[in-house]
Amino acid sequence: MQAYFSCSITGGRNEQQIYQQIVQHLLAHGLIVPTAHLAEAGVMDEEGMIDPRVVYQRDTRWVTESDLLIAEVSTPSHGVGYEIALAEINKKPILCCYQYGKKISKMLLGNENPAFQVYAYQGIDDLLPVIDQFLNDFV
Repeated sequence: MQAYFSCSITGGRNEQQIYQQIVQHLLAHGLIVPTAHLAEAGVMDEEGMIDPRVVYQRDTRWVTESDLLIAEVSTPSHGVGYEIALAEINKKPILCCYQYGKKISKMLLGNENPAFQVYAYQGIDDLLPVIDQFLNDFV
């Protein structure tokens, strides 16, 4: 089972530690996470060296090959929005999570697709059970 984890890279890395905890949790569940490296602190240097066309081809392939998508959307990101839309077009279950109190797009909040969930979390301790329930519902 493959899970695509989507998070902000160039838009900001304030939630990077949360990204790492989400990815570690997914890996602990035995999921393949092709984007696990995006949760690492040095990803800006690594990804900055790759041609944008290569990133586009790689990431769109990973989204379409994955069984579901989990996105941390506290920090606005064009790329994350694109990946979410691509996953939805390809009928993938999607969980968007964000830190309680942050403002996120009404496009996410207004989506009524039953396979599309949005959750505002206070901390990692309340987020992980929601991820577990999402995985139980769609895996």
